[in-house]
Amino acid sequence: MTVLTELTDRLPSDAVLTDPASTEAYRYDMASFSPAGQPLVVVRPTATEQVQQVMRIASAHGVPVVPQGARSGLSGAANAVDGCIVLSLTRMDRIVDIDPVDQVAVVEPGVLNAVLSRAVLEQGLFYPPDPSSWELSTIGGNLATNAGGLCCVKYGVTADFVRGLEVVTASGELLRTGRRTAKGVAGYDLTKLIVGSEGTLGVITQATLGLRPAPEAALTMAAAFGSAADALSAVTRIMAAGLQPSLCEFLDGTTVRAIQDYRDMGLPAGAGALLLTQSDRGPRAGEDVAAMGRICTELGAVDVAVASDATESAMLMEARRLVHPAMEKLGSSLIDDVAVPRSRLVELLAGVEAIAEEHDVLVTCPGHVGDGNMHPTVVFDRGDAAAVERAQRAFDSIMRLGLALGGTITGEHGVGLLKRDWLATELGELSTRLHREIKAVFDPAGILNPGKVLAAG
Repeated sequence: MTVLTELTDRLPSDAVLTDPASTEAYRYDMASFSPAGQPLVVVRPTATEQVQQVMRIASAHGVPVVPQGARSGLSGAANAVDGCIVLSLTRMDRIVDIDPVDQVAVVEPGVLNAVLSRAVLEQGLFYPPDPSSWELSTIGGNLATNAGGLCCVKYGVTADFVRGLEVVTASGELLRTGRRTAKGVAGYDLTKLIVGSEGTLGVITQATLGLRPAPEAALTMAAAFGSAADALSAVTRIMAAGLQPSLCEFLDGTTVRAIQDYRDMGLPAGAGALLLTQSDRGPRAGEDVAAMGRICTELGAVDVAVASDATESAMLMEARRLVHPAMEKLGSSLIDDVAVPRSRLVELLAGVEAIAEEHDVLVTCPGHVGDGNMHPTVVFDRGDAAAVERAQRAFDSIMRLGLALGGTITGEHGVGLLKRDWLATELGELSTRLHREIKAVFDPAGILNPGKVLAAG
């Protein structure tokens, strides 16, 4: 009660939620398979100073704090723990500044990705990171997980566009990292360290993001293949040809059918795989997508469609963004996001198929094939205990396969709870120990998002 009293005394009345009917919605992100506790309270600050007050109170009483954005994550990183303060940052949603000269935007963590992208586009600028959930995911959540997206094949992940951060520490102090300038190499790169730390090192309250001049509208090529192997061979040829697509996405046959069943997008339901590529190179975009189409035809595509304008391109990309809701219609799902070298993609897909057969589960496998980041998704009946167990074994087998192919357990979704036990396997003993020591420096009492990312040592 002392904690609740201090929170209500120091914060606006509408910032503190204690009614269980109101706090229930803040228990989970979208990784519903991961466990979640009952929060003591949900706090919804509107300013950095309020976040500082929360952290000072939490630190004084040793109460855990779980930072949250839109709860669209897929790893359980935003799930509540028992007795915690859930710190929801969605009301800190101001775009503080857009500077076309320095090509930066200064934003609070609650700004939606799509809102920022549209705002900077009005000034002729471009913010490339674009998770498929960009209409509902927040910049703060993108920063916490170092989110990827559809354009990573050309532009990189969120961290590649972060110049500086304002961060509230576990003790309530205000830390500023990085800089506004285009160049700067002074000191350790604390900015990159905090991006992707999933709320375990500090609470991000403001970010300075790098922008680029807006490219011309991209054009899209869609190619249907009889088999996944043929589609992946085409990807290899496209990348080796130096065409530099701004997007290169893969949908396996089951995913294509699921999207088409979910919404009629005109997709070839009988295809074994669908490849979507884009070029945003202005006058050369048409030449690029035509060249990609020719490569696909040469490598066995049964149908190739090249969009003639931006409207047609947008329609094709809408289909890609429907993957997650379409999968939800098939049943409960465990969504993986292993990334492997492009040269090992065929082995990954073959291995996933073998794992699905071995464990008697349905596994779909869409993904950002241009950068090797695939999303094997285990679909199962959550009401069937045996099916749940088979799904978990299949999920673990896919993780093991990704590492064996020289890959990583997560390319963009983060570790959270879902992959916490696998992180030590990927890192090794020394790196795991250094991770724990870094965590202890930033959060000596262990109150920031406890239990996430690192398993207990």
